[in-house]
Amino acid sequence: MTTSSSERGVSLGMPELPAPAYPDDVRARLETDARAIVARYPDSRSALLPMLHLVQAEEGHVTRTGMRFCADMLGLTTAEVTAVATFYTMYRRRPSGDYQVGVCTNTLCAVMGGDAIFEELQEHLGVGNGETTADGKVTLEHIECNAACDYAPVVMVNWEFFDNQTPESAKRMVDDLREGRPVAPTRGAPLCTFKETARILAGFPDEREGAVEATGSAGPASLIGLKLAKGEAAPARVVHPRGEAPQDAPPHEPSPTEHLSSHDAPQDTAASDPAHPSGPAAEEGE
Repeated sequence: MTTSSSERGVSLGMPELPAPAYPDDVRARLETDARAIVARYPDSRSALLPMLHLVQAEEGHVTRTGMRFCADMLGLTTAEVTAVATFYTMYRRRPSGDYQVGVCTNTLCAVMGGDAIFEELQEHLGVGNGETTADGKVTLEHIECNAACDYAPVVMVNWEFFDNQTPESAKRMVDDLREGRPVAPTRGAPLCTFKETARILAGFPDEREGAVEATGSAGPASLIGLKLAKGEAAPARVVHPRGEAPQDAPPHEPSPTEHLSSHDAPQDTAASDPAHPSGPAAEEGE
């Protein structure tokens, strides 16, 4: 088993370098917020995730000072806090931009143009994955599925949706962000900075105008199953094997016992049809 340099230092009796401290006024303010977070939970250590969002809201990423603060407030070791902060990707470990621009490159978004958007944004901004523009405005990254496949390809900015994007629209959007021009998500709440987003994720009130009333909704492709279950949409058309029904056969209403898909219909097999029981398996060579 290997050991880190800090572990080797401890074993050799070398003191661990202390994390810089927050200024007194900042620490006092954070302590007030931290106590409000801890009060929500029966066990203080359960407050660690929102506490990490709280310190991320202070500096834009989770610093050694922030992790030391969380450990002090929750009675944890810095190793316990570090283990959590390094496990979850929503916690940044180095300075990042005011706007986290994430391009979904999972399968559907990728084939619908997500890969092209990501490649063109890298060239347009002059940064690689996880890197930040020199002005500190935009951090670009490719992200995992955000459950908005019916709006593919999707770009997220500080976790707000920008649907049905193209390389051109995505480049215009990041240019507007860098120039300070108004940028509105396709749906959901108004856009705010990454620090402001982190404070909201820590559990504090969302003070953006219209944020409470804002709603995001799944698209028609996602909602069709729900509508079918409620009887609000026409049932799926039965597709017969080739040769069994003419292509222009008129639609019909399925009977209560008719299945809409052959995949979920019971099959007349020895295993499922009592009229055709299966016998014992034949011995090899019979």
